[in-house]
Amino acid sequence: MSLDLSNYELLWPAELLASEGERILRASDRTSDTSWVDRATWLVTEALAGTTAVADFEELPDHDAPTDDPWSSTTPGWGSRAGMGKRQWFTELVNRAGELRQATAPRPYWPQRRGRGLSHDGSTPRDTRRAFARLVSEFEDRGYLVEVFNEECVDDNSELPDASEVIDRRLGIPDLWPLTPETWDEDTFYGLIEVFHDLVSRPRMRRYHSYSGCGWHHSEFHNGPARILYRGKVNELLREADIEYELAAEGEDLGRLVAVTDDARSSLVHQALNESAPDITARVRHAVALFRGWDTTVESKRSAIVTLAGILEERRSLLKDKLGKDEGALFEIANRYDLRHRKADQRGDYDEAFLDWIFWWYLGTVELTNRLIASRTAG
Repeated sequence: MSLDLSNYELLWPAELLASEGERILRASDRTSDTSWVDRATWLVTEALAGTTAVADFEELPDHDAPTDDPWSSTTPGWGSRAGMGKRQWFTELVNRAGELRQATAPRPYWPQRRGRGLSHDGSTPRDTRRAFARLVSEFEDRGYLVEVFNEECVDDNSELPDASEVIDRRLGIPDLWPLTPETWDEDTFYGLIEVFHDLVSRPRMRRYHSYSGCGWHHSEFHNGPARILYRGKVNELLREADIEYELAAEGEDLGRLVAVTDDARSSLVHQALNESAPDITARVRHAVALFRGWDTTVESKRSAIVTLAGILEERRSLLKDKLGKDEGALFEIANRYDLRHRKADQRGDYDEAFLDWIFWWYLGTVELTNRLIASRTAG
């Protein structure tokens, strides 16, 4: 009988639960060590809301019942988990991660419906900074900062790193730990968002040290899943505050704040970053980073356009072959306006929106030439 998923809700992206779970299962195939159960318990604790799934997992036997066990389907209270052991339950959960529903925020309560308290569209910049500080505290509580900040142990008298110095070395601003959001200006706030993206690292293992109530200790760190989770949480916070930036999930500016774009342009960036030929990939990544950074300037946008124009220049014969004489229109704008050659007779008094338009046009054309080259190679 298959696993009943109706009582479980996801806190993580389904793909991340699946990838981390598959890693645990692969490792358990290579060894008889039962420590995979501890790793699986910790993963379920983190990835699913509440304690229901963890309780279900922990009450199962360590070994799956034989498929021909006549008693397995009548075990009292097991319902759809009849006959399952921990491995079978965990394997099915991982394989069906995409079927789990996402945990959602509760509907507004009475004071919020009456216009009191903090609502999604009523947050202030200071509220957002406090919410970010709480978010970092949650990551800290789960051991995501232990790799860089270490953690106390009654059996270890060594001195812990100074967390403020760790942040200061990266951001150049002292005394930022513990976090005091009421003191941050905008640059500090945005800087901390980017710094903690680079500091978080998920502990894939934890053990409880009972001596003198020492508590949980974390190990086996990996920054990949931690950064995925962090970007998702921070970007959700920024959206709710109507802040038009998000942490980039790919590109040269991975983990840096970039301007939010619509889905179509986000898809175009993804395709251009991931489907460009190796000889131009670095330049495409650099152009995108120059253009979309939260602190971008008119000059950096010009530089981004010039970079893309250089790629198209190298592919001019391909464009001419497909577009005929119309390909010249692509380069006329870059040459006649104050973009590439910067001559005295070039036109320079145009709105910055013109730069946005030409960047997206050029990036779309780069992606078009990628597809033309791919189809020619396939043919």
